[in-house]
Amino acid sequence: MTSFPDFGVAGRVALVTGAARGLGRAIALALANAGADVALGLRDVGADSGLAAEIRALGRTALPLQMDLADPGQIAGAVEAVTDRFGRIDILVNNAGVAPGNPAEDVTETDFDRTVAINLKGVFLTSQAAGRVMIRQGYGRIVNLGSQAGEVALPGESVYCMTKAAVAHLTRCLAVEWGPYGITVNNVAPTFVRTPGTAAALADPEFEADVIERIAALHRIGEPMEVAGAVLFLASPAASLVTGHTLVVDGGWTVR
Repeated sequence: MTSFPDFGVAGRVALVTGAARGLGRAIALALANAGADVALGLRDVGADSGLAAEIRALGRTALPLQMDLADPGQIAGAVEAVTDRFGRIDILVNNAGVAPGNPAEDVTETDFDRTVAINLKGVFLTSQAAGRVMIRQGYGRIVNLGSQAGEVALPGESVYCMTKAAVAHLTRCLAVEWGPYGITVNNVAPTFVRTPGTAAALADPEFEADVIERIAALHRIGEPMEVAGAVLFLASPAASLVTGHTLVVDGGWTVR
């Protein structure tokens, strides 16, 4: 008899970057709720806002790690710490990112370099470090957090859009290279979601109304757990034949 789809990740070890708040926090909790032990990549290891305790309350192990994606040394050290503690890395969620908004003519070189360093170089280096572990063990699930900004142009977000488009193509490249080792690589591309990072923008009623109108099918702002559900699916055995794919979670924004 054919087995039914399995959406759980019981017994797996996950590493989530940018886990302290917003999407990263929701993703870490969703993975723990589905049975995974979770390593938390944090820009400030002393400020997880109680996330590790919440994961432990779910009966899973939480491992907070100092992991600023702008620092290659911290990336390497965090991946090593996960393998030292658990002996493996089954799931990597590349969630950490920055989005300094500015008209293209006003973007500074400092903002450009930092955005690329975290959103693209950091994603590559983290994937590379975890990918080496996954290749050795013959199994892995990598889920990148892209954005609808990788699919459509957002005014004032040229560098951010550029990096998210690059992450979508990096996803395809790594999927092709690492598929023979039992590793899938996918990309989740959300629309505007209610998080601490979007709170200031969405506090403007005119901006919020425009966003809701552009989310053409559902006409509402997304919630973090709605994105976490997509990540959990791609990390689970149910998505074993899905790789190199960008799953757009945008309520219909990009189909209009």
